[in-house]
Amino acid sequence: MHAGPKALIGLLRLQIWTANARRITTKVVKNCVHCCHYKPRLMQQIMGSLPAERLTLTKPFAISGVDLCGPFSTSYRIRGKVPYKTYMAVFICFATKAVHVELVSDLSTNTFVLCLKRFVGRRGLPESIWCDNATNFVGAHSQLEEFRKQLFSQQALQDLQTFTASTGVSFHFIPPRAPHFGGLWEAAVKSMKHLLVKNIGNSGLTYEELQTVAIEVEAVLNSRPISPISEDPNDGEALTPSHFLLGSSLKALPEPCLEDRNSNSLTRWQRVTYLKQQFWKLWRRDYLHTLQLRSKWLTPQANITPGQLVIIHDDNTPPQQWPLGRILNTCFGADGKVRVVDIKTMKGVTRRPICKIAPLPV
Repeated sequence: MHAGPKALIGLLRLQIWTANARRITTKVVKNCVHCCHYKPRLMQQIMGSLPAERLTLTKPFAISGVDLCGPFSTSYRIRGKVPYKTYMAVFICFATKAVHVELVSDLSTNTFVLCLKRFVGRRGLPESIWCDNATNFVGAHSQLEEFRKQLFSQQALQDLQTFTASTGVSFHFIPPRAPHFGGLWEAAVKSMKHLLVKNIGNSGLTYEELQTVAIEVEAVLNSRPISPISEDPNDGEALTPSHFLLGSSLKALPEPCLEDRNSNSLTRWQRVTYLKQQFWKLWRRDYLHTLQLRSKWLTPQANITPGQLVIIHDDNTPPQQWPLGRILNTCFGADGKVRVVDIKTMKGVTRRPICKIAPLPV
């Protein structure tokens, strides 16, 4: 009847005494395919190293991640009009953890492309954007690729092609159903939602009011320390993302008026460059070493091999109804560990992280 180890030991000892009965019965239950369907054990692997983009000295938002959060109920302020849904696109810088928020009216591809244009107009053209495999992001990537092909196919714009070939935005998609691969922007979305719920509640804000609250929340997020605050009073203020954007905290006190001072006594413009370089020095000293701390997945595990039969995790069905699949291909990381696999199922080939699969004991 597919009993557990303790019940098997009790039934076994009614007939015969077996040495190491607990170890034997535990192994039998663990290797039972039927029991594995009802209580599958999902795989895990040691936490990987951070990508090089997180440790590179670049201008803010040169390498960014993006995710959408919402919906938020937005009011027309007209009697009889039902409130409509509004979403927020949260951009986060890989190097400085600076946050940029844009409101979007829906989840269509065209709306996201317009949102991306507003982001580029205010923060500059990024080198690459990391995001998940949402359909609107995939659609935006397809439209941008089509636009680039149309632009570069014209022979009369060879000079423009040479200039823009290195400035095109490249998209990087994380594996499907793997939000921990994008923990940087997922954490930013969590902080954004946390502050918005505190400020908005159930009040029906208009589009302009919601945009104002979102930008104020963005200022708060960009004023949070990115490194532990020192207890030494001589160290000065904590390093924040706004130091890389503006040179000071967004919530700092206004600077004193210097109009009546002699210009010869003021610092030169090289001093400003020096101060910006000091910010990056503090970034390397206080922030970088905190990124390599592993909070979980501390031990390396054996890599899964192609051809192995697995159960694929599905959030909307019980474990005994999870689909079966066979490992078709494995994706190795820079450290030689497999964290993403291609699985052949009845519906085709799908890509999943190993934390969403459970190997069958066959």
